[in-house]
Amino acid sequence: MERPLILVTNDDGFDAPGIRFLADTVAKHGDVIVVAPGEAMSGMGHAITIKTPLRFHQIHPNGNYEIYRTNGTPVDSVKLAMHKILPRKPDILVSGVNHGSNASVNIIYSGTMAAVFEGAMAGIPSVGFSITDYDHAADLKITKPFIHEIVNFVLNQGLPNGISLNVNFPATDKGDYKGMKICRQALAYWKEEFEERYDPHNQPYFWMRGSFVNHDEELDTDEWALKNGYVSVVPVQFDFTAFRFM
Repeated sequence: MERPLILVTNDDGFDAPGIRFLADTVAKHGDVIVVAPGEAMSGMGHAITIKTPLRFHQIHPNGNYEIYRTNGTPVDSVKLAMHKILPRKPDILVSGVNHGSNASVNIIYSGTMAAVFEGAMAGIPSVGFSITDYDHAADLKITKPFIHEIVNFVLNQGLPNGISLNVNFPATDKGDYKGMKICRQALAYWKEEFEERYDPHNQPYFWMRGSFVNHDEELDTDEWALKNGYVSVVPVQFDFTAFRFM
């Protein structure tokens, strides 16, 4: 039988530790091809490139899988992979492991999850993996059994059309995870602040800062799960229709 074809991407760049770890981990489940931006694209959301040419280059393979870097966004990378690089439609798309939380409202800004939505729109079962640790030297081994379990489940059971998974791991410095929880997205937001500075010509410029505000303390949210040592798994969709309001 033909082994599953697995597309691996991210928004931290093709050489980020998280994507190499994810590619190495999922290689157990099938043939892996990595297609990802050539540089960090965090916070790009579902941006696509329309004003400059898109390019991709194959990086010398590491022996286990092919790696391609693009000059585009995470969504561009998925599009190029599907139309120009992959030999066929992948059986699963995995994105990450992103350094930094994509729980709650962060999913809206996330390039990692934008790649997941792009895969879902193409009918590919897609999963995003993120960890609430910005340290690229963080030891990700604790996440491996959960990644295996989720990827194995999706490859064998599939996902409903239009549905993908947003998986977030607590920081690794909090000890062993207590398990996984199927959650809803917490109703939280970012409160922005703009620090004003002046350049040598006395012209103002701004650095955006912010603090994460969560007043949704219910026990069924992704933020509660992460805060209490659980891996959060939120089924998400790209259909934004407000069905309850209809």
